[in-house]
Amino acid sequence: MNNRHARLSRGRSLRMLMITSTIGCLLLAGQHFAAAEGHAEPAAPSELQQQIDGVIPAPPLPPAAAPPHAEMSPELAALWHAVQSSPTGDPIFDTWPESLSDSTPGDILEQRDVTATAAEMITAPVGSARLLKFRSTSANGEPSYGTATVITPPTAWPGPGTRPVLVDARPINSLGKRCTPGYVLAHGLLSGVSGSSATDAFPPTAAWALSRGYAVLIPDHEGPWMAYAEPNVAGQVILDGIRAVRSLPGAEFGDSRVAVGGYSGGGIASYATAMLLDEYAPDLSDVVVGVSTGGLVTDNRDIADRFNGNFASGVLLVVVLAMAREHPEILAHLNNLAQWAATSPIKDACGEVAGPMGVVGIPIDVTANIANPLDSDVAEEVFARTDLSGNTSGAPLYIYHAAHDLWIPIEGARELYRQQCTRGVSAVFRSEPGEHVTGLGTGFPGSFAWLEARLRGEPAPDECG
Repeated sequence: MNNRHARLSRGRSLRMLMITSTIGCLLLAGQHFAAAEGHAEPAAPSELQQQIDGVIPAPPLPPAAAPPHAEMSPELAALWHAVQSSPTGDPIFDTWPESLSDSTPGDILEQRDVTATAAEMITAPVGSARLLKFRSTSANGEPSYGTATVITPPTAWPGPGTRPVLVDARPINSLGKRCTPGYVLAHGLLSGVSGSSATDAFPPTAAWALSRGYAVLIPDHEGPWMAYAEPNVAGQVILDGIRAVRSLPGAEFGDSRVAVGGYSGGGIASYATAMLLDEYAPDLSDVVVGVSTGGLVTDNRDIADRFNGNFASGVLLVVVLAMAREHPEILAHLNNLAQWAATSPIKDACGEVAGPMGVVGIPIDVTANIANPLDSDVAEEVFARTDLSGNTSGAPLYIYHAAHDLWIPIEGARELYRQQCTRGVSAVFRSEPGEHVTGLGTGFPGSFAWLEARLRGEPAPDECG
């Protein structure tokens, strides 16, 4: 047995050596593959890309059936299954419900009391916490499911009507299911997950809301396949989570006002909620009274080009893998190197892995089997399907962005504000001092105050002027 483990260890070491050496040679050769002008047909693999597949064999993958939402070859189906996040061991997160098509979006499929563990994670008194599993919709329009945790304070709501609900869309930014707020809130501080965005230390959205008597809904907005940055999935999961909360027994939230806030990865989710509200959930048009979004990516194509081959390349690579889970056509263009990486423990990584991966500036071409992958037909299709700029927000907007954000330029947020104003949306825009991280700190108090005013029933200010 020891010899077998030794051989396996040597094999893994050799494979990692080959991968590291290949990447090193490419980067030393200066192969950062600048993006081509325009968007042409995908070219044949470059000589270096061919060398990668010539040196690194494809990973051996067990056969697997195609997923219910797509038709694909057995080889592609095997790869799709292999890049999914590993099961958590908790059926509420892992088990795909049967007969989803017999339910409607927002129907509660399962729920569990998680008060004891969730109370450890929130820096405010907690009365109850319930983990909800509900019917939702995939990026391709097929039946899917979502999870979210609804938390209430221990005191009765002192105001008129039913208790308002603040949706806290946290920047999950992860590939692994154990990284979701729902998993950590359900399993506590000893769950062994780091970088999960499940703590409430900063910003204290949930704590502030609970201390003011509001309920808080914390969605796992990456969906069951952990599709980080897929806006359709994120918006639909949040909207269906709101539907689920409103349907809880006792009409506890049946007439509640709901506001949604998020920043960065959570900003993608809150923005998508606003943009999909009238189209996907018109029944909630009078329920969602305001949406705040900060540090937001509005142009995926532009950001992909900016992130490629520089300090942010790790984020781009993680997003591509996450997107491939909902858009499996991407997988057909991963070379052998990328397949090894995508099926490695990286697929279960939490948000802290993306930054260090970008230190060496790995260009996306090193992972592809076609030249100029960001200008390919498949990239164009995914960019188009994730572009919500043509939509009009179904709720008033509070948009804020750091003036000197090195990751995501402020111009995109300004353009979003201008577009929504011209379409008649009540909107506010704030430029915050500093860069991406400090922008969250300086912008959070104003964002929270605006959201709280909407929950109190105050009309949304309109600064479009």
